[in-house]
Amino acid sequence: MKTVFKWLFCLSAILLIGFVFVLDNTIRTTFSEKKWSIPSIVYARALEIYIGAPINPADLRLELQQLGYDFVPRLTGPRQVVFPKNNQNIKIYRSGFQFSDELSASQIIQLSIKNNRVESLTNEDDSDLVRLEPLSMGGIYPDHNEDRLLIQMSQVPETLQHMLVAVEDSDFYQHWGVSPKGIARAIVANVKQGGIAQGASTLTQQLIKNYYLTAEQTFTRKAKEAIMALLLELHFDKNNILQGYMNEIYLGQDGPRAIHGFGLASQYYFKRPLAELSLDQQAMLVALVRGASYYNPWRNPERALKRRNLVLDIAVREGVLDLELAESAKKMPLTMEDKSIVSQQRYPAYLDFVRRQLQRDYDQVDLSSNGLSIFTHFDPLVQMSAEKSLKQFIEKQGQNELQGAVVITRPNTGEVIAIVGDKDASFAGFNRALDAQRQVGSLIKPVVYLSALQQSEKYNLATLINDDAYRVELDNNQSWAPLNYDKKDHGQVLLYQALSNSYNQATARLGAEVGLQNIQRNIEKLGGLHRETLLPSMTLGAVGMAPIEVAQIYQTLAADGFYSPLLSISTVLDAQGQSLNSYPLQVEQRFDENTLYQLRYAMLAVTHEGTGKALQWLLPNFSVAGKTGTSNDLRDSWFAGFSGDMMAVVWIGRDDNQSSGLTGSSGALRVWADIFKQQSVLPTQNIAPENIAIAWVNKQSGVGSQAHCDDAVPLPFIKDQQPKIEIRCRQGLGKVLDWFEALSSH
Repeated sequence: MKTVFKWLFCLSAILLIGFVFVLDNTIRTTFSEKKWSIPSIVYARALEIYIGAPINPADLRLELQQLGYDFVPRLTGPRQVVFPKNNQNIKIYRSGFQFSDELSASQIIQLSIKNNRVESLTNEDDSDLVRLEPLSMGGIYPDHNEDRLLIQMSQVPETLQHMLVAVEDSDFYQHWGVSPKGIARAIVANVKQGGIAQGASTLTQQLIKNYYLTAEQTFTRKAKEAIMALLLELHFDKNNILQGYMNEIYLGQDGPRAIHGFGLASQYYFKRPLAELSLDQQAMLVALVRGASYYNPWRNPERALKRRNLVLDIAVREGVLDLELAESAKKMPLTMEDKSIVSQQRYPAYLDFVRRQLQRDYDQVDLSSNGLSIFTHFDPLVQMSAEKSLKQFIEKQGQNELQGAVVITRPNTGEVIAIVGDKDASFAGFNRALDAQRQVGSLIKPVVYLSALQQSEKYNLATLINDDAYRVELDNNQSWAPLNYDKKDHGQVLLYQALSNSYNQATARLGAEVGLQNIQRNIEKLGGLHRETLLPSMTLGAVGMAPIEVAQIYQTLAADGFYSPLLSISTVLDAQGQSLNSYPLQVEQRFDENTLYQLRYAMLAVTHEGTGKALQWLLPNFSVAGKTGTSNDLRDSWFAGFSGDMMAVVWIGRDDNQSSGLTGSSGALRVWADIFKQQSVLPTQNIAPENIAIAWVNKQSGVGSQAHCDDAVPLPFIKDQQPKIEIRCRQGLGKVLDWFEALSSH
């Protein structure tokens, strides 16, 4: 029997040694590398400041507020701003930041703004251009949705380190991973309760549990935790362990995103780096360690304040904090950022677009785990205007079922600067801007007229086309006979008038003449998708497109026929700040500039005299071009158009495809105009190419006319193709004599 026990003892010892060896190998090979899954952070564009830059003081204030700057009477540190009411001598203490192209140190910037332009600028670098650090829009997270911002101990204030140790493990620098006194105290309590009622975890044990183990309350798990804690202390110094703890600990929940580590918690609760926190703010973060949900300062401010002050008292009691400093910190209110402001920094529709573009070059594991910095073209000010304009318009309609989407780009670059996918822009669900396939109605018509104008020997803006009743026989023995919106026939009209007034009959007839294949080919050249089945109704927009596809098409129209793929990303950096990939501007001329100029001229007529003429009073003295779109039974309301510095597509409708009760002009156009009124500063610059000549024609017949004749309108023509003057009129007294002659002839 003794022999059996001896062998059992030896076998147990061997198994235990093997078990410890495995644990030791795990500790040595994994903790040294500290391979946390670090989400990629997505950044907005950096606001550029230079003399002459178009900056509205109210927008600058808003941007600084979003970045978490404190508005103070005197600068004392980074992320502070002095902003006089007269907008003169604005002083900004910018934080240091790793931009996509340089690591920039913190510095003080001084500027003055007059008439919404930067009038003067000085900075410590004597640079002609300075940038504010970009807004962090959100991240791309691992499947477990943990988010953290890794820190080094050099970035952690000593007062915070001392408070954390004093409150959570006062013997941290004396024990070897486990606390005998704590274990003895816990054993007594657990025996009394008949189970695990009290823990004795040191900071080292807590780190082991969070990093390697589960939270189950069993003696086996606790024993494993203790052994691993001893091994961790054997191989790594206290600073390494404390740094690991401060990066691992759970400190809050932001929707589905779990906030881990003091580095990210500092940004989440206070919108500033850990090194810039005041003593009371540091104590608040330490208070959250004991229970981030229970002591949530937004939901339970009184409970959080009490716990924060207890942290300060314990630090004084343990001799790591001066009493006077602690008492001063206890008098401070909870200086948390407004939770609504934090939540507003979530832009799910735009981030969805970013993810889809990144997936072409990176796999999901790299995106969610390697701590990439992704710099985009996103403009938070334009985004806010788009969100607000869409939401307010829909609310005024009193229809709960109404929905909407917006896509906004820069015309000459293809940079996507804002995307709204839902009337509740913070809703991370169905992204209508990217995925809602809706009939585009008259938005397709510019492509029909582009296809005609390409045949310059046959069509120009003054060509007469027929807008009488039109019928076409289909292959299924049925016929298609479109009607105009006003249910009237307009006879012979000029080509540009048919587009500006959105005449269906004239457009359908013209589309048949130029050919459906040519129209589809131009849709694809403009950036639209390939479609196999082509029906005559496509000329009037019986084609499903998502707003992002419409945006790509109109992007090319706005850029004079130069195609640039829509881009959300500018640069991607790795975790060390080294460039991994850049996404430069790509430009390809796909259409003749003379043809595009004529089409744009007609699209300007849409907003001056056609279906979009409401823009004449919605945006007075501000030239824009575009096109309204309305599908059958008012199911979809569209407007797509551009100025000199912005292009936008707006869609409004219902997900159940019922009538919205809105035309393109009464719905989407109003939202579009409100966005451009707030954010666009450059009207459309329709500069004629060298081979274009302007000639006057009679707006009824299209024949050449003198400029001073009645019903004369100027239109662009390719040189040597403009009509000869056939209508001549007298001016002044001559017109009076003509009137008398006409009267006497009756």
